Amino acid sequence: MSTPVGTLRLTASERGLQSIEVVRGAHKKPAPLSKGPAAAIVRQAERELREYFAGRRTRFTVKLDLDGTDFQVSAWQAMRRIPFGRTISYGEQARSIGKPKAFRAVGSANGKNPIPIIVPCHRVLAGDGSLGGYSLGLAMKRKLLALEGVSVAG
Repeated sequence: MSTPVGTLRLTASERGLQSIEVVRGAHKKPAPLSKGPAAAIVRQAERELREYFAGRRTRFTVKLDLDGTDFQVSAWQAMRRIPFGRTISYGEQARSIGKPKAFRAVGSANGKNPIPIIVPCHRVLAGDGSLGGYSLGLAMKRKLLALEGVSVAG
């Protein structure tokens, strides 16, 4: 799907959305969606993302099929609780999952987040309030935060 932050490829299982990837460079036109639960999940995710980018959605409801270690999944679930237009630090995220010293591990888990935007790793900043890292690039992190009304230095 085409979005203000680039072309996104969404994949799902029958249990939920599995990934959102940014398609870089030339890409083939995707095959038409088949019928069934996975196709319905992708269609719902596309609709919710369109609403998000249009400024009409602040919370995603599409079912997710998160595949990672227990620690990664807990870090990803913690990000889903960060409200639209708000940010937290990696340290705050680590504390929220009961691992106050694991802020570096949280950063690593966030970097492996397979469902960016919907699992909003862009809302997690460095302890000093700077952007920190982002697997899809800092320019995209800035765009997503700006879309939510958050301005961040650095």
